[in-house]
Amino acid sequence: MTLATKPLSSYIAVVFDFDDTLVPDTVDTLLESLDIDSLQFRRDRIQPLVDRGWDKILARFYAIIEESKRRENKITQEYLANFGKKLAPFDGVTEMFDRLRQSACAINPKVEVEFYLISCGMVEIARNNCIAPNFKAMWGCEFSYGKDGGIDFLKKLVTHTEKTRYLFQLAKGIDSAPKDDDDGKSFVYRDASAKELHVPLTQVIYVGDGSSDIPCFSLLNEQQGIALGVYKDSTAQDWSREVEISQSQRVINLASAEYSEDSELMRSLTLAVESLAKKISLLQLSVGE
Repeated sequence: MTLATKPLSSYIAVVFDFDDTLVPDTVDTLLESLDIDSLQFRRDRIQPLVDRGWDKILARFYAIIEESKRRENKITQEYLANFGKKLAPFDGVTEMFDRLRQSACAINPKVEVEFYLISCGMVEIARNNCIAPNFKAMWGCEFSYGKDGGIDFLKKLVTHTEKTRYLFQLAKGIDSAPKDDDDGKSFVYRDASAKELHVPLTQVIYVGDGSSDIPCFSLLNEQQGIALGVYKDSTAQDWSREVEISQSQRVINLASAEYSEDSELMRSLTLAVESLAKKISLLQLSVGE
């Protein structure tokens, strides 16, 4: 009789950051849509707050909210939604999802590839982007809107470190948290046996572009998942200098944020998915599937 040697999950989770990973930086492009010089705005409006001790994410959104109010609440939920619809992903992104699903299916038709997005940016933009239907869940910063529809305050903040919370959440199954569990926080950090997991972190691929992704890189290295770094408008050497990752935070590969079929990043993603699909196939042998 065949005996199971390890708990089995037939899911692979591919998790992406958003800004500068799948699309251009949304803060810069949003400001440019308002005819604002993004570099000057960052220098004159955001950096002074950071210099006074503000958290970088809060400083960024405070400055944007103040600018919106100065313009008679120009930035509304509708404005962000329309902006998200018009924002073009990087080359090859729209085709990437099916390519990765097909790669897994070719190895093992029983393997399912799920996509998730975890961002420190404006998730309202991501939810209205053309690629949104490919994601099982999206997490990011969210605004509260005033009576006139303009952005009024942040109602949800996702920090660099808190990104890891959502890796735990998807691992345990995003729909499994009790409804009275304070937004699932205690559920996320509660111990769970390997066979209770929806997808173990060993079967998670995380793709990100910078310092906000370092906690996720570190966690997946610790849990033997797969971390991939991407860079845009620079070189691999520039990225390594700017991000300053330690040994425990290193990515398994670093490539340009270009998703065409023959690009290095797409080859990396395909190999990562295929390797996990083969691992799942091996585990299936132990349960007689």
